[in-house]
Amino acid sequence: MKQWLKNMRKGYGKKLVSIHAWNAWIVVILAISGLMLVGGFWREILGIGRVWLKWLHIIVGLAMLAPVVYYLILAGKHWKQLRNRPWQRMNTIIVLTLLVGWLLSGIVLWQFKLAGPRWSNAALLIHDLLTWVGLPYIIYHSITRTKWLKDPSRRAFKTTTTSTRTQNTTETTAETDEKDTIAAVSSSKTQGSKVDPIKKAERPQPVYTRRAFIRSAVGIGLAVTLGPTFISWVGRNLKIDNSIDSMLENDPNRMIPLPQPLSASSPPIGGGAEGHFRVYTVTPIPSFSNANWSFRIDGLVERAQVWNWEQFVKLARTVQVSDFHCVTGWSVYKNTWEGISLAQLLKQAGVKPEAHSVKFYSGDGVYTDAITMDQAQMDDIMVAVMHDGKPIPADLGGPVRLVIPQMYAYKSVKWLNRIELIDSEHIGYWEERGYDKDAWLTGASQRIPNNLSGS
Repeated sequence: MKQWLKNMRKGYGKKLVSIHAWNAWIVVILAISGLMLVGGFWREILGIGRVWLKWLHIIVGLAMLAPVVYYLILAGKHWKQLRNRPWQRMNTIIVLTLLVGWLLSGIVLWQFKLAGPRWSNAALLIHDLLTWVGLPYIIYHSITRTKWLKDPSRRAFKTTTTSTRTQNTTETTAETDEKDTIAAVSSSKTQGSKVDPIKKAERPQPVYTRRAFIRSAVGIGLAVTLGPTFISWVGRNLKIDNSIDSMLENDPNRMIPLPQPLSASSPPIGGGAEGHFRVYTVTPIPSFSNANWSFRIDGLVERAQVWNWEQFVKLARTVQVSDFHCVTGWSVYKNTWEGISLAQLLKQAGVKPEAHSVKFYSGDGVYTDAITMDQAQMDDIMVAVMHDGKPIPADLGGPVRLVIPQMYAYKSVKWLNRIELIDSEHIGYWEERGYDKDAWLTGASQRIPNNLSGS
């Protein structure tokens, strides 16, 4: 084992440089692909290519394990070389923490069905937080340590003693210092000692170097460009101005009258939702009023139904408590939904024998999805008009949205305004782009719907 480690550590300096290079490319690919995966603009542009991009992100993320493990083999020697350099040791710890944190949280997100929603929720938050903290740090570190900035004349401060000069002029890694000294001594010998490396290092340097200026400029630039976006992310994910109340205060929907909650949802029998919704859309968020909103059931039914808002809010509603799971890895628990059972709406319309699927239309004019008639018989599928005793804001799919608790949320169509019964299967928006046609949660077939009648 000792001999194997010795062989692995041969050429330590070159191997360390190679690890940095490979890791840099991995981080670049992960950063670009990760930002494209979460961006609404790219979700639409990529189409089915988003699925392949997701797999590229996963595979490259797993590949990050190789340079991390390789570095750990060399870490003992590297750590000794940095014994008098606390800032470089701190940098090493920060970078390793970022890489290991990304790797572990990424594995949990990759296997979110096995990990379960609580673990995947935490992993998603950690993964995002490390990204927002880590990417600016890595960009800053990379730019300010480029080769031309590591020239001794740009990285040293003038000092009074030779020993102090020697210590302060070594800001690169120990391997670089070692090679610089060997090269300088060798050159001195071959050229008749024309160049004295110590004297060269003792040249007076400006107090504020070009390197220091670049570091400051890069730091300020990253703070200005990424700071507001980071604050916005904190607000969305760390419960700063992210409540349903704040969404309702700025809700573009203007529906009159507002639905009045049943006793079972005011206060909500679920005790209040636990977690935070992330708003994903494929179009800009639409807005509705009494003038432009209606709800219909048509297609292969005996009695087509059409309601305006005033009529729709008078329909008999029920209340249920269920969890809400997104296929990207986050969940919101113990939601109290109030609305009309899909099974009840279909019974009222009368289903024709040839009906095969139930197709759902979003009011954004783009998004559709469907389930089979057998799936539509689950009694916890709801056309919801209230969440935790309050109207559903537009950000969360209001005034009316579909809720299918036993499937991932891309089946729960937002801004629902039409249900059509059709004689064949329908491939929904995200299914066309590579998602599973049946979006079952793990263990969904064993779940007992928690459906409570309202009064």
